Amino acid sequence: MSLLNSLGGSLGQIALKALPGVIQQVLPGGLNALLDQLRRSGYESQVNSWLGRGPNEPITAEDLRKVLDNEQVRQMAQKLGIPVDQLFPTLAQALPETVDHHSPDGTLQEPKA
Repeated sequence: MSLLNSLGGSLGQIALKALPGVIQQVLPGGLNALLDQLRRSGYESQVNSWLGRGPNEPITAEDLRKVLDNEQVRQMAQKLGIPVDQLFPTLAQALPETVDHHSPDGTLQEPKA
């Protein structure tokens, strides 16, 4: 099942494009800071797969629940315009593809303003 199928067409595309900017607004250090949080929480293998070539390892909504605090979750959901309870499944679907898309050479590129 693709990101667009699971999120419903345009919402999925919006989330994929908006996610780096939203994370940048919520977390000092943006997507890099989130990836560091994930690495420190035991998800280094997944993060490395998203940055590297080859298939992206999945991450679950439950995994993300363990890493993000309530305030980060609330702010991201608000900025994406989705209910808080949809943020974790949305992130679990979008994050691997988003990181992969923004790291074509294996290094994460900062989102363009």
